[in-house]
Amino acid sequence: MKDRDRENFQDQERADILLVVNMFLTGFDVKKLNTLYVDKNLKYHGLIQAYSRTNRILGELKSQGNIVSFRNLKENTDQAVALFSDTNASEEIFIEPYEYYIEKFNDGVQELRAIATIPNDVNKLISEDDQVEFVKAFRNLIRLQNVSKSFTEFSFSDLNLDEQTFEDYKSKYLDIYDRTRSKPDEEKESLVEEVDFELELIQRDEINVSYILKLLANLQRDIKDDATQEDYQNQKASILELIGKEVQLRSKRDLLEKFIEERLPTLEPEEKVETVFQDFWTPEMLNANTKLYISSYTNSKKPKIVNMTSSPQTNEHN
Repeated sequence: MKDRDRENFQDQERADILLVVNMFLTGFDVKKLNTLYVDKNLKYHGLIQAYSRTNRILGELKSQGNIVSFRNLKENTDQAVALFSDTNASEEIFIEPYEYYIEKFNDGVQELRAIATIPNDVNKLISEDDQVEFVKAFRNLIRLQNVSKSFTEFSFSDLNLDEQTFEDYKSKYLDIYDRTRSKPDEEKESLVEEVDFELELIQRDEINVSYILKLLANLQRDIKDDATQEDYQNQKASILELIGKEVQLRSKRDLLEKFIEERLPTLEPEEKVETVFQDFWTPEMLNANTKLYISSYTNSKKPKIVNMTSSPQTNEHN
């Protein structure tokens, strides 16, 4: 079973549900396990061991697990925690109810709106102090949303911020990150630079290059099928918007957009998008890295060693 938890395992090959009778609970350790359903009178070390199966943290992406009990194990749980942990450890071991995090999130929305009423208002935050204030406020919402999503009853309708607006704010959040990291070294001493953006918090649903290529293949098919110009432009805009929201792909946006504009319309029916993109990617990256090398040399800095032939990973992964 542990083999199925490896990073290179495909989602469809992972176990979705396991029915466990007894001892397997104490030897099964999969960090991606999120929910444990209990229908047994567990107690003491057996209870702690069972609960621990789903409480294996996964960085910032998973800070706790869910226990759904079909029996009243409140007293047994309190006894086990008191026996095997500090007597006052319950507040640290058990997270707050779902409503607590929803209330905290909605309070955070008010704080965010006070800084930037709508996502486009983030563009008006000129001073670094204001930008840092926005980053910290939205980072708090990301943290609270991640915890809230671990509850089975989570719904965006409970939040005072709809999903699209949240994504729009997230895009502005990433814009600030990109601008800060793209500055020359001599200009990087700033308040924003010192802030931890905790990007791992927003990499829960990774959109990789392989997925984008599938969308491009559909876009190419629509070109060949004489789709209306409006439909084509809408689909293209959706793909570019998706790239802009995904942390791992934002740096590749310019090249992907160039591929869509220049190469995609000329694809022949027998050509595969994946192969053509790889052929397009390599010389473009070589050209970009060469310019970077020349720029570093011209500025009398020690040239950086760069990988001149690396291509994007197109393997499906979680």
